[in-house]
Amino acid sequence: MKKTLPLAAVVAASLWSAQANAFCGFYVAKADAKLFNKSSQVVIVHDGDRTVMTLSNDYQGDPQEFAMVIPVPVALEKEQVHVLTKKGVLARLDAYSSPRLVEYYDEDPCGTRNYNRMDALAGAGAKAAPEKEERSAQELAKALGVKIEATYTVGEYDIMILSAEQSNGLETWLRAEGYKIPAGASEVLASYLKANFHFFVAKVNLKEAAKTGASFLHPIQVAYESPKFMLPVRLGTVNADGPQDLVVYAITKTGRVESTNYLTARMPSDVNVPEYVKNDFGPFYKAVFDKQVKKGDTHAVFTEYAWDMSSCDPCAAEPLNPQEQRSLGVWWADDGDSVYLTRLHVRYDAAHFPEDIVFQTTPDQETFQARYVMQHPAPGWRKESCPAVSEYRRTLAKRHEDEAANLADLTGWDAAEIRTKMNLPAAPATPVTPSKPNRWWKRLWK
Repeated sequence: MKKTLPLAAVVAASLWSAQANAFCGFYVAKADAKLFNKSSQVVIVHDGDRTVMTLSNDYQGDPQEFAMVIPVPVALEKEQVHVLTKKGVLARLDAYSSPRLVEYYDEDPCGTRNYNRMDALAGAGAKAAPEKEERSAQELAKALGVKIEATYTVGEYDIMILSAEQSNGLETWLRAEGYKIPAGASEVLASYLKANFHFFVAKVNLKEAAKTGASFLHPIQVAYESPKFMLPVRLGTVNADGPQDLVVYAITKTGRVESTNYLTARMPSDVNVPEYVKNDFGPFYKAVFDKQVKKGDTHAVFTEYAWDMSSCDPCAAEPLNPQEQRSLGVWWADDGDSVYLTRLHVRYDAAHFPEDIVFQTTPDQETFQARYVMQHPAPGWRKESCPAVSEYRRTLAKRHEDEAANLADLTGWDAAEIRTKMNLPAAPATPVTPSKPNRWWKRLWK
């Protein structure tokens, strides 16, 4: 039986700034989308009523088990569906916009040597279905009030565009065709039908897949015109095994993208953290994101990056060139117009995200990135003997105290353990306030 891919249910069933000055350091580590389990990536290129959506398929398993059911606002013709064959574009987009750790060195307190230098770390074919079976599918569909609007093959995918009169008829037909639709999906399907959505159904054509010679499924791309700027995630939450992470790369001409029906919050950024975070940046950022999700009562969409793609500072990876942008559907890539990227990260489930995520484009082009600063002391400063060394020592000690507090606040990690790893002395015990006498009248009206 075919299984629907819970493409992160992307449309599918299936603190304060400790460093306010301009950046003068170097990128050394990033937290990419693969850091999170049960995660998927979607690219949405949007301007006016035009939308191009790229759905990343990280499906592992037998290709004949793959299937995808996606609500779409319009019936898609074959020319509106494409597969992304350009290798590495999504990985490049992820690397370019990922939360990052940057580092730089203090200058020599005595001014005899310049240590403001930057060090970087690396940073098989099945037989075609008989015509009789195809006719049976058409007859069953008609009996159930399901209309097959179109069928075609694009790349390694067989595509069907469906509409329906009743959600239970659509659900019955999908099950009869071997699609594993989760129990309880009828109510969600009904809401999409009420809003005049169609359903984009994709499964792997094994013969075509064999021709590609690829060991993975290419991302699917769809282009359409609709005033709806949204991501239908509800189908994928019906039988999801816990919360799912979704990274959305929203590309516009105008500026930053935000959700209109959920809180859009920025990730903490520009916070100084201890040097040892350099070797633990993956676990560090996961802990930061986990805490922010809990803080937002799991109802928030988080901004991790917002920047015009013509530049970056610091660059975790070079911006996508116009050819790469066009491969993602940026139809104005060669026209000289702005290509503005917003990276949004959401962890969602049915309880906390009962509605599809609706977006809007804003005119805000302020640059933002989730970045964390690792600041090294000036090498050899202890050997210096100028008067400024004493003040530098006090400043450095205060900064280390602040870094320990920042890390505990960002992650919820144990403060005493953080101090031990930083070789800081134990924090002084909190003074105990003397208790007041237990006056007799306190017990009077209990």
